[in-house]
Amino acid sequence: MTSALRRIPFSVQILLGLVLGVALGFLARAADLAWLTSTLDTVGGLFVQLLKLAVPPLVFTAIVVSVVSLRGVANAARLAVKTLLWFGVTALVAVSIGIGLGLLTDPGRGVNLDPAGASAPKTTGSWIDFLTGIVPTNPVGAFVEGNVLQIVFLALVVGAAALLVGDAAEPFVALNRSLLSIVQKALWWVIRLAPIGTLGLIGNAVASYGWDLLAPLAKFTTAVYVGCALVLFVVYPVLLAVAGKLNPLRFFAGAWPAIELAFVSRSSVGTMPVTQRSVERLGVPREYASFAVPFGATTKMDGCAAIYPALAAIFVAQVFGVNLGVTDYLLIAFVSVVGSAATAGLTGAIVMLTLTLSTLGLPLAGAGLLLAIDPILDMIRTATNVAGQAVVPTIVAAREGTLDRAAYDSAGKRDLIEPVETERLDPVPA
Repeated sequence: MTSALRRIPFSVQILLGLVLGVALGFLARAADLAWLTSTLDTVGGLFVQLLKLAVPPLVFTAIVVSVVSLRGVANAARLAVKTLLWFGVTALVAVSIGIGLGLLTDPGRGVNLDPAGASAPKTTGSWIDFLTGIVPTNPVGAFVEGNVLQIVFLALVVGAAALLVGDAAEPFVALNRSLLSIVQKALWWVIRLAPIGTLGLIGNAVASYGWDLLAPLAKFTTAVYVGCALVLFVVYPVLLAVAGKLNPLRFFAGAWPAIELAFVSRSSVGTMPVTQRSVERLGVPREYASFAVPFGATTKMDGCAAIYPALAAIFVAQVFGVNLGVTDYLLIAFVSVVGSAATAGLTGAIVMLTLTLSTLGLPLAGAGLLLAIDPILDMIRTATNVAGQAVVPTIVAAREGTLDRAAYDSAGKRDLIEPVETERLDPVPA
């Protein structure tokens, strides 16, 4: 039975889990089977909880090793700058699409929701909170609380210090490489459970969010999905074809397992090992991929930090009767490009949304209007995030002439999961 299941491609397993989850979700809702809904919720929740468990050590060790590995990469500084520039360019395009769709669809007009009944979410963001929250008061506390932004800060500082110290820091770097390999191995075991996690997550979403709940926000939900689809299937392919001179279909063949897992798990960081493996399969050098992907998984959020907050800000402004001007739209673009690290790769984009709302002076309670359908929106947002995290290093490597074109053209012809068990998961030591 197990060997037969292993012969089924991983992407097909996830698809089967998705289909079965939808069927069970509809059954639970139609027959009012509370026990089935609860079971689906528990299964999906445990899967996400297992992913989150690996996040702190994964982020810290991956970034430390990635920064140190830049020592062995030619023109590392130029690669890092180009990666950041492309992060900014794609974020700007994504937020422009979000604003454009918001102006075109007016997602908040005619919405029958009582703004007075909404309350601000418990987790909010502001520029002061964002800036002061980067530096932890207690490094241990950052790991205990799972504050990814603070962990990223610590990892960048420690990695840069280890890089400058040189040979004396090699034992510490070797320890991080070993720990990274162990965490990734354990996380691959969790990822193997993705089809079951998919069943629970999708099933619970279908059982919990019926049309009655989605109907008042149908226009907004559609706009978010259309915006993400435009970035995923129009913007990224055009950039790959024009900037990278690459066949977009080959990219999706290689990156699809990561995009698919991101959709169901709603976690960019949890998907990071699959994203990095996909990027390497696409021909991006491992040394560069081991820097760009972990960095992107914590800062590159075209779905959560660009399209969604732009549309949501317009939605909230319209619900509360606030007229936005050109300056406000420029502020939305600025927040999306500069403040995307506030999302820090975890499920949900509430911090980024409240950061945008507070910058515009809009009521933070407006975010509460969207909390009910956030899991539905977060699936397509995270898929867009992860696709962008794979697109940028692929384009940069292609433009630098370091992309293995033969590997790119053959991407997707082998199942992603099986060979990983015997291949090295950590970056090649510098």
